[in-house]
Amino acid sequence: MSEPEVGATCSAEDGCITCGDVAVVLTVTSVADADAVCTDEQGRQETVATELVGDVRPGDRLLVHAGVAIERLTAVPTGG
Repeated sequence: MSEPEVGATCSAEDGCITCGDVAVVLTVTSVADADAVCTDEQGRQETVATELVGDVRPGDRLLVHAGVAIERLTAVPTGG
């Protein structure tokens, strides 16, 4: 068995936007099968697995952790 590569980690600081200690909110920009390309508020993109939340469409907002959508978010009503 080979030794793991030293320094081969996934971290939020190195550019992986969903691998921090918390889940992040991302917006779906395109869908391909069970994956979606999503964007964060800074415009960074990441491919996200969507099997746990069902069908998604561009514009949907997802709560994502470690590259997996764990919840679909609903719009918060604005006061009025």
